[in-house]
Amino acid sequence: MVAIVTAGAASALVLAAPAQADPDTAFAKELQSYGIYGQKDYNAWIGKIACKRLDRGVDVNARDSAKFVSDQLQRGSSTEQAWQFLGAAMNYYCPDKRVLLTAQ
Repeated sequence: MVAIVTAGAASALVLAAPAQADPDTAFAKELQSYGIYGQKDYNAWIGKIACKRLDRGVDVNARDSAKFVSDQLQRGSSTEQAWQFLGAAMNYYCPDKRVLLTAQ
């Protein structure tokens, strides 16, 4: 009986889907590589809102969205960091909007 339970448990582990990495943590790590720090949840929230604003047409292009992000970042953040933040947000929260980064 123990062998059956052990075999069943082992097969359940083999068939289990691999754990997905937390996108908010991965996003925070990418931001840190650009020198953008701050509370993980706040930054994730801003990234998700930036995507929603693009999706709903509040921001009509990446420039508008980068301006929104810039307004949310800590004082002293650069324009480059706002664009890096936006690109990272698109990577994790709205990859379908990445095309806007190259649109004129």
